[in-house]
Formats: sequence, C-alpha cells, structure tokens
Amino acid sequence: MQDTTTEYADSLLVHFRRAEQLRLAALQLPSLDLNTRQLYDLEALLNRACYPLAGYLDREDYASVLQGMKLADGTLWPMPICLDVSEEFARSLEVGGRLALNDAEGFLLALLNITDIWRPEKKEEANAVYGTDDPDKHPGVGILYEQVGPWYIGGTLEGVTLPIHYDFRDLRLTPSETHRRFLQYGWRRVLGFHTRDYLNCAHREMVLAAAREAGASILLHPAVGLDHPGNMEHYTHVHCYQEFVRQFPKNIILLSILPLAERFAGPREALWQAMIRKNYGCSHFMVADDHGDPFAGSGDDLFYARGSARELVASVEEQTGIIMVPERRMGYVEDKACYVFLDQLEDHTACKDITTEEFKRRLERGLEIPDWYAYPGVVDELRRAFPPRSKQGFTVFLTGLSGSGKSTIAKVLMVRFMEMRDRPVTLLDGDIVRKNLSSELNFSKEHREINVTRIGFVAAEITKNGGIALCAPIAPYEESRQKNRKLISRYGGYIEVHVATPLAVCEKRDRKGLYARARAGLIKGVTGVSDPYEVPVHPEISIDTSSMTPAEAVQEIFLYLEEQGYIA
Repeated sequence: MQDTTTEYADSLLVHFRRAEQLRLAALQLPSLDLNTRQLYDLEALLNRACYPLAGYLDREDYASVLQGMKLADGTLWPMPICLDVSEEFARSLEVGGRLALNDAEGFLLALLNITDIWRPEKKEEANAVYGTDDPDKHPGVGILYEQVGPWYIGGTLEGVTLPIHYDFRDLRLTPSETHRRFLQYGWRRVLGFHTRDYLNCAHREMVLAAAREAGASILLHPAVGLDHPGNMEHYTHVHCYQEFVRQFPKNIILLSILPLAERFAGPREALWQAMIRKNYGCSHFMVADDHGDPFAGSGDDLFYARGSARELVASVEEQTGIIMVPERRMGYVEDKACYVFLDQLEDHTACKDITTEEFKRRLERGLEIPDWYAYPGVVDELRRAFPPRSKQGFTVFLTGLSGSGKSTIAKVLMVRFMEMRDRPVTLLDGDIVRKNLSSELNFSKEHREINVTRIGFVAAEITKNGGIALCAPIAPYEESRQKNRKLISRYGGYIEVHVATPLAVCEKRDRKGLYARARAGLIKGVTGVSDPYEVPVHPEISIDTSSMTPAEAVQEIFLYLEEQGYIA
C-alpha cells in the first residue's frame, strides 16, 4: 500500500480535529488489540519509518514484494508488512469497512481503511522472505507459522497517536525528529549504525573509522527488540548505549532507539533496515557481512551466504539513495596498543580478543574485564544488571516420577538455603502448586503443560528478583520444560535436576496409592503407567534416589552449584 502523495509527510497522524472524529467513529467499529510485534510494525508505518507505505500491503503489493522486492507499481520494497489476524476475526470484516487498531490496553491508535482480506500461503512467503519453509532451519519461519495469524488485512491508515512508551522517551526519535536534528546540527552526511548487541571498544573504533571514510556524522540506532517491558536486559542495553556514546567526540554522534520487529531475513532484512535509515535521514548505512542472519554472532553456521546482505544493499543504492558502508571488524594488537582491521592483519595470533562466551563468564564470576575490551562505564552497567552468579537468583527445577524423591530433596534444599540466609527461598512443590495455583486444572496433557508453565512463570519472577526458586513437579513433557528453561534463563540461573529413580522403586514407595489405583484401572492419566514421562534430554544433574539418601542427593546438587559459582 504505497503513499500516493507527491510529497513526504512527517507521519500518517491526522490533525487533532480529525482525530476526535476518528475516536467517535471507532466506538461503532470492530476493534483489534495489537500484540507487541504488531505495535512495532504499526509505529513504523505511522511515523513514516516505512515510507513509501501508507498502510498495510494489499494482496497485489504483497505478491509483488514476495516475487521481486517491489510494490505493484515498481517501487522498491523488500519486506511484506500486513496486519495478521485469526480466521474468525477476518471473516467478521468486510473490504471497504474500517477497523480500529488499539494497543494492548485498548487505547485507540489508528483506523484502518480495509482494501483487502485474504489467506496467504505461508510456505510461499517463507521461501520468498527467508529462503526456506523449514522452521527447524530458520527461526523466522517458526515465528511466521506459529505466531503470525493465518489471515492478512491490507489497507490505508489514519493515525490518531503513536504507540505510547514510558521508557527512554527522549531517545525515541521519529524520522521527522531526526531530520530536524540533523538540520539543526548541520549534518548533511549521516552514517546509520544498526545494532542489537552490547558494544565494546572495538565497535567504537570501527564506527569512527567508517565515519571518517564516509565523511559523515553518526546515528547510533539500536533496535530495542521485542522483549517484555519487564525484562531488565532491555534497560541495561539502552544504558550501555548511553555510556558507549559518551566515549565519542562531542557533536559527532546521536543516539536514538528504534522499536523494530526484526525478521532476520538476511539480505532482505539488511535492505529493509537501510531504507528505514534513509527515512530517518541517513545518507550511509553500515552493513555487516552477516547482517540480518538469525545466527549472526552465535558461533553457529550462518544461514545466508556471507557478504550477500552487502551485495544486495550496494546493488540498489541508486534506487534507495543510501550508500552501503561495510562493517569491517577490528581487533586489539597489544604490541601496537591500538585496534586494527582484521582483514589487514596477516598474523591473527597477534590480535587479542575476548569471545562473547568468555565475556559472559567473566561477568558471571566477577572477574576482571580489561579496559582495552570494554569501557568501565559499560562494564559497571552490566555488573549492575548481571551480578556474579553468587549474587544472582536461580531456579532448581526437579523433575521425575511420583515417588522419585524430588519433593523430599526440594524440602531438604530449602532448609539448607534457609540456613545460608543470603537469598530468599520459595518452594514450588507439585502438590502445593496444584492445590493453590492450579486447582481448576485436570491431568490432561494440555492442563499439565499449563501447570508447569505457571510454575515457570512464578519461578522466573522469583529468579528475576534475586531469589531462589525450588520447583518439584512431575513435569513429564520436554517441551514445557524447555519453555521454562528459556524463560527463566533470561533472568538468572536454571538448573534442571532429573530425579531418575526407576518406576519399579517409585511403585514400591507409592505413598499416595496412585500406582496401585492406576494398575487396578481405578484412575487414568498416571505418569509412568497410563501416561508417558519424557526423559530430560540435557539435565544439569541426574540423581537416582534408590542408591542415595536425600542428604547425599542434596550434597551433589550443592557441589554442582558451588562449582558453577551460584553459591560461595
């Protein structure tokens, strides 16, 4: 849906008098509360970061973008941006009608004038945008299949207000605001730098070298991502960017954060980001050789060919009006006491470096971070957010059959931690949770997973706030256990303990009589008898209480926690 006006507009927000009319009209219209990903897309449309789009793509533009990265009229545009909804909701709407778009609290943001409603072929979109339709090969495909609604809506937008942010409001500059800043500063050539990572000394030298070569000032424009607002890492990222900017000469760099729902679509992603930076007023854009790759910086093999993003962005410079500047990695050479380009270094052994994993290990253990690697102000921010493991919260998640001994181990653990008195401790035993948190749930697979997910949510909150969560449910399914690991690990330690006591031993104990009643056919859904138990794939600790006492099992857990630095 391309903007048909001949002149660039500051935004798609209407005049305040028109906004009042839209608010009244919205009371009689169907409405949709947008999720975070959809809000980021809407904001990019309303503030013109996605110029020339004037709304969500219709079916013709969508098909054209998939096929050749162009709108139906031939205008270059690489990324399909449509409003996704459920089938039921889509069938309640009509082409020619209007839809009120709200934030998560139901606050009106815009009205959508609907021009198209259709069900896309997700595999076709996946192959075109990501280069594969296999979710196991590309996480973006998994998101497309699992999180994006099955029906799309296209149409033009009339904005009432931009999505409201309460954090870092002075850093959330719109394209029109950055244009005005550049005009005030007298910046005619501006180098845009996209990042989502923590930045160190090498990044400063790299960006400065690129800016000198381009004869440009710098817009540091990090994507804030789709993390939950309660995630401390989001705030730490921004504070670290603020510290990073202080290391530059004055009047050469501007920091602005970008709410962007990244797709990690490789070359298409890089081109999309370049065009967004053009709309923010940049004349140049830095592109890494692995730009937009879902596995960039992870140590895993890249999905896209190295350098392919640079090639695409450079090949359309005349159409986009923004010049591609390659990111050239730098490393520290101690003999010269300076940073040099790695592609100019014959002997890479002369270059000192700290891997991301090593940097994280040093933070976790409270070890020294050399000044040549990261600025003290940045390190201080990171240490404030990510203290050593001995001061972090963590979760011990015990899983095993009923009667395996996990509840007894958890109770002994709680006593030991209470004796230490260095962190608050909470016991989330399976029976206790069932009685107080999940009393309405039955023992179907769906409800068991809901129960484990609830335990994970509570444990994550405890861990995030520096406490110790001891969880002891049966948790028979690997999928729900992995979801908990992913959630809790964002906030602190996660130690999975498989209490691998054999079923025969558990049946002999059978204090609750579950197994006896299950064998007699009196009850169904008993794990290990009529319901499966999926053995953990990679638990940190495996314990068999048929060959050790609860005190010995606890001692083994404590030795692991001490080895990993969680207890001093």
